[in-house]
Amino acid sequence: MANLKRILLAEDNERDIELVLDALEEHRLANEVSAVRDGAEALDFLYQRGDYASRANGLPIVVLLDLKMPKVDGLEVLRQIKSDPKLKVIPVVMMTSSREEQDLVQSYQLGVNSYLVKPVKFQQFVESVKQLSVYWALMNEPPPGTASRPEPGKSG
Repeated sequence: MANLKRILLAEDNERDIELVLDALEEHRLANEVSAVRDGAEALDFLYQRGDYASRANGLPIVVLLDLKMPKVDGLEVLRQIKSDPKLKVIPVVMMTSSREEQDLVQSYQLGVNSYLVKPVKFQQFVESVKQLSVYWALMNEPPPGTASRPEPGKSG
């Protein structure tokens, strides 16, 4: 369990952070979730600088990224992730309330792996997060050397 990679959640809405964490806990995913509240903090986490300079090494197994965030928006965070040879292998899921076609198109042009519009209803939101996290944290096969997977039958 100690070698499980974490999920990075970049979200500025406290309620949405709680909903995501509750959904993951309800599904008993063993991965640790690191929540950051803006794009600058997400980049600090990924590049191990600032408050995250002493965090354990290793890339997150997936980044759940809000589109509209303070300091640095989700598109710029995505742009930096996908233009960095070390970080570009990390799957990035844009989790947003934006249904704007230009946000969707630009996200895919920048290399997002998935684009999820946050459902308004609580139970739909929880179910979406559960399905999303099961796929990226348990089912997806990451490139060799980039992420660890839980042992079969083990959960948090």
